[in-house]
Amino acid sequence: MAGFHFAFDLNHFRLLDPRQDFYADPFWTLQRTAIVSLFLFCAGLGQAAALDAGQGWPRFWRRWAQVAGCALLVSIGSALMFPRSWISFGVLHGIAAMLILARLAAPLGRWLWPLGALAIALPAVWQHGFFDSRWSNWVGLVTHKPVTEDYVPLLPWLGVVLWGLAAGQWALARRRALLSGPLPRGLAPLALLGRWSLSFYMVHQPVFIAALTALGALGLTGR
Repeated sequence: MAGFHFAFDLNHFRLLDPRQDFYADPFWTLQRTAIVSLFLFCAGLGQAAALDAGQGWPRFWRRWAQVAGCALLVSIGSALMFPRSWISFGVLHGIAAMLILARLAAPLGRWLWPLGALAIALPAVWQHGFFDSRWSNWVGLVTHKPVTEDYVPLLPWLGVVLWGLAAGQWALARRRALLSGPLPRGLAPLALLGRWSLSFYMVHQPVFIAALTALGALGLTGR
């Protein structure tokens, strides 16, 4: 994710030659799909672990408020940087909504698999113009992708979260060591990032952008 965003920033500041099309080139769009899929699968997996650990609704809402608050900051920051394509429902907005739905759906157990498949398939077989406005495109049944820097609607992405939840429930019931066993020492830095994933997500882009802006002020970029 950080590498992808840094490449995006380099392109935005005209430091990539030739210029890249992050919105249409499969080299970049497939990377984004893989990154978002991993994000949301892990979010579902994390909900399975949290429920297994006995996380109650009060603690859930405290964490949810952090995600929702960060989503609001992303919208504000993107509106300042990209006023014509600001983020109204990006990955953090999607996660905030999907975490609630996933927690409510958790008792469905094995039915999470077909429900997730339905969520993934539905936008491919049915769309409607009603969902094309910025006020309704968060559902995902759009006839065309909105102009925005990040777009992670409920459909089809809720299906990935539900599959992560189902996979987590399966692993905790049958292969518990996969999620609760000790990590190899070499993976400790990744575990640290995992514990502070939201903080890292919020901090890395401002750091990249500030650094490249400083280079621009020194006349070291092509802008």
